[in-house]
Amino acid sequence: MRRNALCLFRPNGYTRKFMNNLEIKEFPGGSKSRVNRAGDNVRTGIATPDDLLVIDTWRAAHRLVLNTFQAILRTRTRNTQITVAQRHKRKRTIFDKLIRLPKMELSRMDDIAGCRLIFTNIKDLYEFREKFHNAHFKHRLRNNLDKYDYIKIPKKTGYRGVHDIYDYDVNSKNGKNLTGLFVEIQYRTVVQHAWSTAVEVIGLVTESQPKFQKGDNRYNEVMAMASEILARSFEDSLGPFPHLDNHTLVESFLKLDNELKLISTLRGLNSATKEFTEKRNAILIFSPSGELEIKTFRDATEALRSLFDLEREFPDRDIVLVKADTSDEVRIAFKNYFSDARDFVNYIESGCTKLSDRELIDNI
Repeated sequence: MRRNALCLFRPNGYTRKFMNNLEIKEFPGGSKSRVNRAGDNVRTGIATPDDLLVIDTWRAAHRLVLNTFQAILRTRTRNTQITVAQRHKRKRTIFDKLIRLPKMELSRMDDIAGCRLIFTNIKDLYEFREKFHNAHFKHRLRNNLDKYDYIKIPKKTGYRGVHDIYDYDVNSKNGKNLTGLFVEIQYRTVVQHAWSTAVEVIGLVTESQPKFQKGDNRYNEVMAMASEILARSFEDSLGPFPHLDNHTLVESFLKLDNELKLISTLRGLNSATKEFTEKRNAILIFSPSGELEIKTFRDATEALRSLFDLEREFPDRDIVLVKADTSDEVRIAFKNYFSDARDFVNYIESGCTKLSDRELIDNI
């Protein structure tokens, strides 16, 4: 019988001490140089318990940054069709990124705290972003307008969306020493989000990682082509293959899909059946076998403490803490953790039909 994950967690003393001390009296982890040294030790495989404590403390502090930006964004999106969610970057993902990017300093990793906004169309996305840039607060936008605009210039992987990085800065006594922590704001349309979700699902159910162009290169190619199909079909835009005519694009996609059986695989995945309660904090635990566990918490502090304990208890699992106001919002914003790529399948079937001007669904 499988053990209940939450029954196994044993609250750690230093985690509890940190979470109960809301007045942070120094830069989380001690200093940026200490955080960087801990990250370097993880990268080289010599991290000590003290290094892991530094990283946990620094990472946990981003939760306060997330809460601040999440509140700002929810106020500005009230009574709109914009979906808002936030996520705390997983420890495993942080460590993988340190290894993947050997020159990356941990204290400068700017996507530990992330807020995601999902729009119905590109026009609304850019209009909201412009207004948000003109907001009156001390938090400073670090990048220029086009630096992370992957709609105007899509990534080779096919990723389309827009990112902004902000420096956290407040006057309050409790938040003053968090100044300099980063938060990433992601802007996507529902179509772009459907594609990104499918990429994440592929990474979970195959040995390939098209998000990082690792593994079977055919997955990289087919998803890049899928991005081009969706951009042309639904957003009057272009993706990473602007030189291909519609017929060649669809034909090439179908050829690769026939080899990989990608669409049929994604269509056959079962979504998680468990329902969220009214509690707003959820820990998603994805086991190596593909099973999803969901643990919900009303209190954010309890959820964060449990996250750290679960990560230590189950180092072989993907564990992520997410927060949204409703269960539907969590499911929309984090569909990849539910192996739910149905939107992508529907979009790609319709897109192929539009670009080919004939029915192709039976072929895929």
